[in-house]
Amino acid sequence: MKNTFGSSVTVTIFGESHGAMIGAVLDGIAPGIEVDEDFIAAQMSLRKAVGKISTARHEADEVKIVSGVFNGRTTGTPITLLIANQDQHSRDYGELAYKARPGHADFTAQMKYHGFQDFRGGGHFSGRITAGLVAAGAIAIKALRAKGIHIGTHILTCGGISDRGFGNLEADIENLSTADFAVLDDSVKEPMMKRIEAVREEGDSVGGRLETAINGFPAGVGEPWFDSLESVLSHMLFSIPAVKGVEFGDGFALADMTGSSSNDPFRNVSGNVMTSTNRSGGILGGISDGMPIIIRTAVKPTPSIFKEQQTVDMRDMSNTDLVIKGRHDPAVIHRARVVVDSAAALVLCDQLALRFGTDWLTND
Repeated sequence: MKNTFGSSVTVTIFGESHGAMIGAVLDGIAPGIEVDEDFIAAQMSLRKAVGKISTARHEADEVKIVSGVFNGRTTGTPITLLIANQDQHSRDYGELAYKARPGHADFTAQMKYHGFQDFRGGGHFSGRITAGLVAAGAIAIKALRAKGIHIGTHILTCGGISDRGFGNLEADIENLSTADFAVLDDSVKEPMMKRIEAVREEGDSVGGRLETAINGFPAGVGEPWFDSLESVLSHMLFSIPAVKGVEFGDGFALADMTGSSSNDPFRNVSGNVMTSTNRSGGILGGISDGMPIIIRTAVKPTPSIFKEQQTVDMRDMSNTDLVIKGRHDPAVIHRARVVVDSAAALVLCDQLALRFGTDWLTND
């Protein structure tokens, strides 16, 4: 299994949804970076299940750092982050050892791992594993902020309800950093939450789109062709469970424009080359152009629903029906936004280290 991402700064995730522990190892990070455990806890809280719009599974998600940090700073050696699983109901999954849940990785896991996989709660395929990604990402986010690079993600659409787009990036990202439900327009918060609660009552689920802005990222980072900045960001973002689409800038809308309307004009602004629009989303030729990087990710509806569905019993290959039991999210989009922030931060740290050297994140 390929569980490590990155070239210079790498992150490895491990564990299963109902195993004893999950976690991450962050390696290649420069020595001397501040590790704020209160900030890590705050980031973890943004991913936690909350109220009727989330699963009833409530984990403490306390992160234990067992290596790579001394006196509150990174040492430059691998940072191991451990998170205990404490609220598992494994009995809810006994029937699913052989009956593949539609929309899940149960069938593909069976084909790849021949029945040896841990199927409880989705095992290693579960969104639960993203907790380790958020813990590691918190260290990366903190390091980027110290260099003037800020990341924020909001719920652009959910259940047919839309938030406004980014405006004042600095203010919007700052507000999103502590928002318990990440929208930019407070008036859409309650309708979105009510929509999620409504589909929950129907035994169903809902998805949506996230929009991410990265402000302050320098120009000249990335590679043309196979390791373009879009490629590596997409690679990581598509690794997040439920993400089924990624676009940059105006994305697919560019396909319906003319060249004269899609091009971003260059201007000299106070001695800096900038573009007067940002339809390319801050990346040209696979390399950052110094404008804000804008990313949108499509998050599918949670596949765990409580309606009867068709499947196959893999013991005798018979067609059958199943009704999923257990505790599941009617939507994951509000919890996924901090995962997207964390994933993007880890990619950016890796790309910056490749471009400017490992110690760039700690140099003044």
